[in-house]
Amino acid sequence: MTGSFLSLLPAVVAIVLALVTKEVYSSLFIGVVIGGIFFAAGAGTGFPGFFNHIFKDGMIAQLSDSWNVGILVFLVVLGTMVALMNKAGGSAAFGDWAKKHIKSKVGAQVATVCLGIMIFIDDYFNCLTVGSVMKPVTDKYKVSKEKLAYLIDGTAAPVCIIAPISSWAAAVSGFVSEGENGIALFCKAVPFNFYAFFTLICMFAMIFMNFEFGPMAKAQKACETMQSAADELAAEGEKKKGKVVDLVLPIVMLIVFCVLGMIYTGGFFTAQIAGEAEGTMVANPAYLNFIEAFAASDASVGLVLGSFAALILTVLFYLPRKVLPFKECMTSIPDGFKAMVPAILILTLAWTLKAMTDSLGAAEYVAGLVQGSAKGLQNMLPAIIFVIAVALAFATGTSWGTFGILIPICIAVFQAGDPLRIISISACMAGAVCGDHISPISDTTIMASAGAQCDHVQHVATQLPYALNIAGVSFLTFIVAGFTQGLGIVASALISWIFGLVILAIMLTVMKRKIARE
Repeated sequence: MTGSFLSLLPAVVAIVLALVTKEVYSSLFIGVVIGGIFFAAGAGTGFPGFFNHIFKDGMIAQLSDSWNVGILVFLVVLGTMVALMNKAGGSAAFGDWAKKHIKSKVGAQVATVCLGIMIFIDDYFNCLTVGSVMKPVTDKYKVSKEKLAYLIDGTAAPVCIIAPISSWAAAVSGFVSEGENGIALFCKAVPFNFYAFFTLICMFAMIFMNFEFGPMAKAQKACETMQSAADELAAEGEKKKGKVVDLVLPIVMLIVFCVLGMIYTGGFFTAQIAGEAEGTMVANPAYLNFIEAFAASDASVGLVLGSFAALILTVLFYLPRKVLPFKECMTSIPDGFKAMVPAILILTLAWTLKAMTDSLGAAEYVAGLVQGSAKGLQNMLPAIIFVIAVALAFATGTSWGTFGILIPICIAVFQAGDPLRIISISACMAGAVCGDHISPISDTTIMASAGAQCDHVQHVATQLPYALNIAGVSFLTFIVAGFTQGLGIVASALISWIFGLVILAIMLTVMKRKIARE
């Protein structure tokens, strides 16, 4: 069973069950159990091996992984900060401010997307920050939780995968071998990342064209018939008489300190200090570069350091002004933890499921398929890489894992300077983000649900038609890019973009007319 199609079966079963039953916890656990059975059967370890593999090698190993622990701590700290801002009345005050300055449902959605684009440092940070800031505003204008989750998810990974200064750029550059500059290659690949750009364009287009389709339309209609939850939030805020600064300043501190935390883990400040000691400021030139420091950063540790610093300063900001008493600040810690329990449970099960598929050799199986056929496909390779990346990220729930498998293959198949190398790497990144969007076991998708306080399976079900339509347009555009690469990288990008935008416009127009008829 190892290294065959069966290695992907546990993840596929979990995803299908989640979409069918609308219940994610049991679906993920059943997938984990199937993975444990397959591994024990293949290794001949029997019942004890089955239990050991699920709990010791799977769940416990994932929860003791330093990266995963850092993400969980970051989640709890973010939940605590959201609880603090709500109790201080900052969220309610921001909602009141937004009523005066954001005049419509369209404005609320545009503001959400713009904020998501501005927070390009990290997708986890993006999901939870945008959700906590914009939920009072979207509630006021009766934007459904499902739509808010889509706007959050649609800006998190797509923005990070086209921003050179982000944890995603650092991850991609880390998979580049042969001594090539990973950040430079990442930047060259950005113009061909059609799925990311088309997702952002599509969000703005549908907001201004004022239409939804599929399950999202039903969710939005149901929301419009219900009383907005913003009234309840405003009532809570009236007791505290909070100010807009009680939300804005903590968020600004969070952004600033998380950025500082990430470049600190990349050695930026260490290099500066060493340079000053020698009187030259060039002790470690690679890390004196801000972007290079990001490329070498440990996002998990950096986000924990930054969020803890912001949390402490937020408490110190509230206490002297008597916005919140010390006891209420401390009760926000368990409150924040409770708010993040669903996301933590889903992440734990999703990581365990990934451990099962990894142990069954899913990555090696997919890599073998690609390497066995890549050289004979040539012009069709970008489109095929895109589809494989979508499938792999969907089944495993990880974009970064997909990068780690496919990017080295793209580098090995094509020589430096070959346009197909850049286009294929772009296709891998675009497909990984698409698969990440449509997978119920993706950590970014889970956090987008948490940020919007939306039922996770509902978020996946409502987002799925949107992501698949954009994926279809991206697939056709990658075919054009593959066949025009002989004209040169600039000409290929220009022709592909014109083709993709035309197809995207046709798709949106057809959808709009169909919804109008219905």
